[in-house]
Amino acid sequence: MSNNQVSILLKQVLVLCLMICFGQSYHVLAQDITKPNVVIIFADDLGYGDLGCYGATKQKTPNIDRLADEGRRFTDAHSASAVCTPSRYALLTGEYPFRANEGKGVWGPLPRSAKLIVDIEKLTVGKVMQQQGYATAVIGKWHLGFGDKSPTDWNGELKPGPLQLGFDYYFGVPFVNSGPPFVYVENDHVVGLEANDPLVQDGTPISETQLYTDKSPNSFSGGTKAHALYKDDEIGTTLAGKAVDWIKGQKDKPFFLYLATTNIHHPFSPHPKFKGTSESGRYGDFVHELDWIVGEVMKALKDTGVADNTLVIFTSDNGGMLNVGGQEAWQLGHKMNGELLGFKFDGWEGGHRVPFIARWPGNITPKSTSNQLISNVDLLATMAALTGYELEAKDAPDSYNMIPAFIQNPSKPIRDHLLVSPFKSKNLVLRVGDWVYMGAKGGGGWNGGKPGSHILGGPAALHFAGEQNSDVEDGNFRTNAPEEQLYNLKSDISQSTNMMAQETQRANMMREMLRIIKQTNYTRNQ
Repeated sequence: MSNNQVSILLKQVLVLCLMICFGQSYHVLAQDITKPNVVIIFADDLGYGDLGCYGATKQKTPNIDRLADEGRRFTDAHSASAVCTPSRYALLTGEYPFRANEGKGVWGPLPRSAKLIVDIEKLTVGKVMQQQGYATAVIGKWHLGFGDKSPTDWNGELKPGPLQLGFDYYFGVPFVNSGPPFVYVENDHVVGLEANDPLVQDGTPISETQLYTDKSPNSFSGGTKAHALYKDDEIGTTLAGKAVDWIKGQKDKPFFLYLATTNIHHPFSPHPKFKGTSESGRYGDFVHELDWIVGEVMKALKDTGVADNTLVIFTSDNGGMLNVGGQEAWQLGHKMNGELLGFKFDGWEGGHRVPFIARWPGNITPKSTSNQLISNVDLLATMAALTGYELEAKDAPDSYNMIPAFIQNPSKPIRDHLLVSPFKSKNLVLRVGDWVYMGAKGGGGWNGGKPGSHILGGPAALHFAGEQNSDVEDGNFRTNAPEEQLYNLKSDISQSTNMMAQETQRANMMREMLRIIKQTNYTRNQ
């Protein structure tokens, strides 16, 4: 290893040690606070520009905007992945998804009938809260698999699953609302499933389910009553009702609710009372339903008298997607990711910079904003600090306590670097200060398709959206486009200009730093 490489490694380790020490300096402070209830609302595919408090004008989000008015809005928050499954993995484990699966990583949406991808021996945010005396529940989209074998036996006990990862209760959609099985799961069984009418993958005849645009056809036979309970335009209201009922049922100890909505993942299937209520088509109508869900949760907290002793965190699993509904919204004048480049699946900012709002009366300053660099991978260490749970060296290696960013205004960053996983592993993103490096050309998401196609992505998507990038021209990569990318977000938040040619030394340093981080198994003691 060269002297320059050694210098980079030493600097990186020093920075990491300072971050850990800085976070731990607030650990005692957190222990002195009466344990609050915690509700994490994790929206699906909600972009940085989808909310009124983040600049949306074609759709209204009064309930979520009220959260921002009563709490703190973060402007530099990111999902750990630009894809749904790995983002959820990071939230639960405090570990970058590229480290999962024995270092092979988790990169794309988990296929149906896949086994549980989280090691049940690993610490999760659910286990932290459960061990600290909290009642715990996950309601909504799971998308992390069930059981220890593939394909999943949907007719048996769906174990291991949420209940083995620290949650007392689970109810929700097992994978995605756009694909089968179109059933609900409660705890570790399919809801309404009858022994004499089992679910059969690729059986005949295929069971009837509600038809909706942007939705894959059913591939299961059987389960007639289970399928009948699943209605696309009632999923949002059903999950909201379950969340409200669960909150109202908590009497004896603090509670932790992880509410993972299916809004606003396609198909865009809001309840009829929300249809036609926005100026951005069915996309905006689905956002309106999401805002209503947040309002129902907040009302339940108020009705039970615990709203002032509850930390509510609202964020999204990744950026907004330019699917067919997204394209319709764009043509109506709505930019789901604001001025950010790219969309869901991309390593560009539009794929992973997301809304993030925290409300905690008496602790978080109302109507405040923060530009702290933060990620959903930080939620485990944050919950540990909040409840006084002592993390071991092996736990949540990539997670940092963000309580200081919630309740104070640190003059220095808690973390000065972050890794984000797009769909393609070669486009892994390294953020250091104001700079972003990617080791490959393009966004690293879907690449190709035409307007009207669900898979529109890459240069073609930028061309459709009128977004400018120096490596792209007329929907294609320029012939002389660099194979790597470097951007300064302070001067170029829209990532319009690749700075590889102008900042060769910086690019070399960041490339080496990324290599070291990928090859090093960090622990919290480093």
